[in-house]
Amino acid sequence: MSRPLNRRKFLQTSAVSAGAAGFWLTGGNESTAQDNAPNNRLNVAVVGVGGRGSANLGGVAGENIVALCDVDDNRAREAYNRYPNVPKFKDYRQMLERVRNIDAVVVSTPDHTHTHTALAAMRLGKHVYCEKPLTHSVWEARQMKEVAASQRVATQMGNQGTSANGFRAGVEAIRSGVLGPVTEVHAWTNRPIWPQPGRRPKETPAVPATLDWNLWQGPAPERPYHNSYLPFNWRGWWDYGTGALGDMGCHTANLAFMALRLGAPSTVVADVEGAVNNESPPNGCTVTYEFPARGDLPALKFYWYERRRPPAAITSRINGNLSGSGCVLVGERGILYSPSDYGSEYRLLPQEAFANFRAPEPTLARTPGHHQEWIRACKGGPAAMSNFVDYASALTEFILLGNVAIRVGQKFTWDSANLRATDCAAAAPFIRREYRQGWNL
Repeated sequence: MSRPLNRRKFLQTSAVSAGAAGFWLTGGNESTAQDNAPNNRLNVAVVGVGGRGSANLGGVAGENIVALCDVDDNRAREAYNRYPNVPKFKDYRQMLERVRNIDAVVVSTPDHTHTHTALAAMRLGKHVYCEKPLTHSVWEARQMKEVAASQRVATQMGNQGTSANGFRAGVEAIRSGVLGPVTEVHAWTNRPIWPQPGRRPKETPAVPATLDWNLWQGPAPERPYHNSYLPFNWRGWWDYGTGALGDMGCHTANLAFMALRLGAPSTVVADVEGAVNNESPPNGCTVTYEFPARGDLPALKFYWYERRRPPAAITSRINGNLSGSGCVLVGERGILYSPSDYGSEYRLLPQEAFANFRAPEPTLARTPGHHQEWIRACKGGPAAMSNFVDYASALTEFILLGNVAIRVGQKFTWDSANLRATDCAAAAPFIRREYRQGWNL
């Protein structure tokens, strides 16, 4: 007699059997009463419930919240008050060990603990949603892809623009060939909007009673507590964050990366403001990626700017003021300008050259909503577009290679298959970082 599937195994098997292809090519976005039936709700645990974690908790609030985890009780207080009867933890490892009915885990921690939390969950067969950038290092992004594939779990990275219908229409427009061959991309951000001091604080204040500082540091090097690191400014420290590129690249570079099927760059180099700093990212920089030809698509250069803007030859082609963040794709017939962080809208310029343009027939499914995409994938629906295996890991690797270039201070050639810079030995520790004792993966 065959043994009946338990609930988690059924959800896991169903999520895989649906496959990714249908979601990328067809519709099927209508929600059903069955999706929201009490016995069909996911049992969701959320790790990191303050700040961005609070928004993610709201995004899955229609499911069964069965565990909450945060290293700081004060930061988590609002979420804890919302769910007074749900078990609370400071250590995600204890949560995963003690709460046995978890189907899916949302990871909203700082960048440096994404991988450890997500891998621990996926290795137990749990579906995972993880904030962007997917990981803190290039090597970690590849591990996330491989474990998600081997465990056959439903995954999604938190680059919400991917789930905007305007973004998908932009991808379709670019892929229709309206611009002709595209040989340049320019993407920029007004970040950093947080301090990037470059020097460690000398003061050693007491650790707040509500915070487990050891757990907050996780795999990062052990440091004395200081409030310049958290709850927000960790983005400006290499130990914990990935700078402006990691913070915004998975949003602002997303449209071009997907539409042009970019994959791995062949070379990367960075021009930084000031000297290369081992503690903090620069306060301004330009990163240049070179991509080889991809089938019928030509080779191109991709320029990323932090607190800088594209050259006048590009900005002069945009009608009106340049947005604080955005991207431009330069084609033979004109440019596509997206004035938003998320790539959710676009303009074809010059306007007169595209006066007769009509949007192509949709080839990408329209979205039911960002979190809902992942929830439905967990329940057996099509894979989320920004799932770890098919997309999010490759986007993250591309983004974080820019940080490697920033840190080594020289141009390098990238061997994607072997995860190494072939002509820059100094890049190795930034491709795969060392972990504090007790935190090895």
